[in-house]
Amino acid sequence: MKSIVAMFALSAVFATAQATVPSKAPAKPTVRSKAASASKASSSAAVKPGSETPTQETVNAFMHRMFGQDPTIQWEIVDISPTSAPGVSHVGVVVGKNQSLTELYVLPGGKAAVVGDLIPFGADPFAEARNKLAADAHGPHRGSQRPSVTLVEFSDLQCPHCKEGQPIVDRLMAETPNAQLIFEPFPLPMHPWAQSAAQYAECVAEEKPEAFWTFIQGVYDAQADITEANAPKKFAGLAQQAGLNDVTTTACAAKPATKAKVDQAKDLGVALGVNSTPTLFVNGRKLTSLKEVPYESLKAIVDFEAKQPGK
Repeated sequence: MKSIVAMFALSAVFATAQATVPSKAPAKPTVRSKAASASKASSSAAVKPGSETPTQETVNAFMHRMFGQDPTIQWEIVDISPTSAPGVSHVGVVVGKNQSLTELYVLPGGKAAVVGDLIPFGADPFAEARNKLAADAHGPHRGSQRPSVTLVEFSDLQCPHCKEGQPIVDRLMAETPNAQLIFEPFPLPMHPWAQSAAQYAECVAEEKPEAFWTFIQGVYDAQADITEANAPKKFAGLAQQAGLNDVTTTACAAKPATKAKVDQAKDLGVALGVNSTPTLFVNGRKLTSLKEVPYESLKAIVDFEAKQPGK
């Protein structure tokens, strides 16, 4: 109940913010930042003629009026962008010691905003996401080639929550006939070696698709021992253990084209409203916080979506 109330009470959400050093990156950010941090605000920020998307200057002015009474409170703007809803803009702001992302949806006219998650609506609310994933989700996959239900997982290999969530996804796949799983990388910017891991994984999938799942499990298992400094050596070793040539895989991971493929997956996630990992789409239905939802409830959703017409 508190989380529902918080969606509509901006001041209540922000009231818990405490003094902290300005965060360089949020814990659960929107990856494609379209606005710089508050400390880099431009007084010349503007929008295109006719656009209702607020400027960076406006967002910073709003934050200052909300929290200027306490100069120790820091924030960072990580996203200002239009949404698929006409006239509604998305603003992502990191505030407070927890460095978590607060999402605001500025309503048409720019005079009011709500906090929370903009969810699809209609008789088939997940159709748009489902169709976009069908067209653009081309990551490594396993399971049925003629699935009744498709699970698309956006994951960050450095994310502890993704490591914890992977057995849940694996169990759903094992217990759901005719299911297909597609993996899409979504490395978060505050994880220093996540992007590199995603690029190595991309190369493993290209060269030996069946080895991809072995590789990412190896990365999850070794998470605690991987650092930004030793990551390339660790990834090369894990690729070799998965049956690939470590030198060839390392060279592939360094290619701009490989980075571009990972970035395309991130862009797809952002377009679908992904802002944390792991995020799982079940026939277009967005699910987050997999560890916090009873498994029986997740399985019921998967089974239900598999039976829906028009998927």
